[in-house]
Amino acid sequence: MSSSDRVRTSHAGSLPRPDDLIELNRRRLDGEPYDAEAYERRLREATIEVVRRQAELGIDIPNDGEYGHTMGAKVDYGAWWSYAFQRLGGLGLWAEMGEVPTAPTKTRIRLAAFPERRDWVRFADAYADPDSGVAPKGKSTKGEAQAGMLLPVCEGPLTYTGHHEVRRDVANLKAGLEAAGLEQGFLCAIGPGSLSRIGNAHYETEEDFVWACAEALREEYLAITEAGLIVQIDEPSFAENWDQFNPEPSLEDYLEFTRVRVEALNHALRGIPRELTRFHCCWGSWHGPHTTDIPIADLVDLLLEIDVGAYSFEAGNVRHEHEWRAWEGVDLGGRVLLPGVVSHATNVVEDPQVVADRIERFAKVVGPERVIASTDCGLGGRVHPQIAWAKLEALTEGARLASERLGGGVAAS
Repeated sequence: MSSSDRVRTSHAGSLPRPDDLIELNRRRLDGEPYDAEAYERRLREATIEVVRRQAELGIDIPNDGEYGHTMGAKVDYGAWWSYAFQRLGGLGLWAEMGEVPTAPTKTRIRLAAFPERRDWVRFADAYADPDSGVAPKGKSTKGEAQAGMLLPVCEGPLTYTGHHEVRRDVANLKAGLEAAGLEQGFLCAIGPGSLSRIGNAHYETEEDFVWACAEALREEYLAITEAGLIVQIDEPSFAENWDQFNPEPSLEDYLEFTRVRVEALNHALRGIPRELTRFHCCWGSWHGPHTTDIPIADLVDLLLEIDVGAYSFEAGNVRHEHEWRAWEGVDLGGRVLLPGVVSHATNVVEDPQVVADRIERFAKVVGPERVIASTDCGLGGRVHPQIAWAKLEALTEGARLASERLGGGVAAS
């Protein structure tokens, strides 16, 4: 996954979905009549088109835009991860906000099922104002935004049931890659740490539940990588959980809590070629102040314990752009960084010169052959589609400029 004669490009996952595909997904999940064969055909066509569009912009390692991850209107909380609920057995009745059962825990701290983030407390007026631009989708984080938000509850042994869906996603992405003349692409899959934030009414301890999530999700990881594609483990909880403990925990306790999830993930990835794995973490994609985000410098050592080939993280927004310094003197052990150099957190489209500057900072710290330019988080649903595609264009143009500036410094390791 290292670069050759130039800085390569990718992104964090979600891309804008076509309106008709969104409507078909809504009808499916809301139980309305729909033509299943027509849906499968449209999903394949849309996937091939989104891969082609990425290739035309110069994205070297594209994905399916997460088009195969169904996100339904009835699942408001954590929409990006709700696809996994339809691919797991052992989940029972949907629980409302604040009513999710939780198991005992042997860890010194535990994560509430529906915490009030410290950032939300600090900026309560802003988060409560649906017109502030802070709360997701123009909703307040209070009152009606929480009413009706649903999550499944684990009521029995957790199993993976999404074999058809993941095989379909693999086939659709491969068709898109072939049509675009590209060799490699990636598919996103939720990590066990993030999945385990749902309600647990079956496993005796929280740690048991985390490991059960890892075992179930391993089947998805294997299906992707055995097809020769890269699996991106989406694990925003790695950094984002920090803001969900109230009061703030000690760093020692947080790292102990998170290490359980790292160990479970490594177990789920056992035997999978490192070059077919990458890990994405972030501090949450909502457009809030993020003043209580944990610094990445506190997480770098634990991040490197995750046995993957590349690490994707936010580095293009004003809260985390300075953190490239955290990688000074770090031995990546042959692995690669995918820093975000354009951000989902603003409608302003980055100037390619700014993108190039961001790339160069990382290149000078870890070596240009260890940098693949990426986005902070997925762009789909977080900025307007027209802006999302303009940001990807800025990303590839910035990578071109950075490659020219670095000259012969970009070479395969």
